[in-house]
Amino acid sequence: MHKPTVVAVDPRVDPGECISMVEVRQGVDALDRALVALLAERQRYMDAAARIKPNRDAVHDDARIEDVVSKVLAAAEAHHLSRDIAEPVWRLLIDRCIAHEFSAYDRTRN
Repeated sequence: MHKPTVVAVDPRVDPGECISMVEVRQGVDALDRALVALLAERQRYMDAAARIKPNRDAVHDDARIEDVVSKVLAAAEAHHLSRDIAEPVWRLLIDRCIAHEFSAYDRTRN
């Protein structure tokens, strides 16, 4: 069994407690570093998918895309993240991840 990876987020002031733009920017920068670590892990799952999928046609899956977006929108609502941010960000993320997966698939098969 694999040990779960914990992404550390640097200390920061709660947004509701910020009194300066320095605190706001430090918070955003801390979260961006954590998001990069999480996105890198997500990319490794795309590498795994490219290795596991039986053929190149399986890389792009419209039903799975809509399933992911639906789950993200439910999580966004639960965390009070604007749908206007969540949906386009994830659709772009999915698009770029599919492109990465195609590339990874081709590298592993050639």
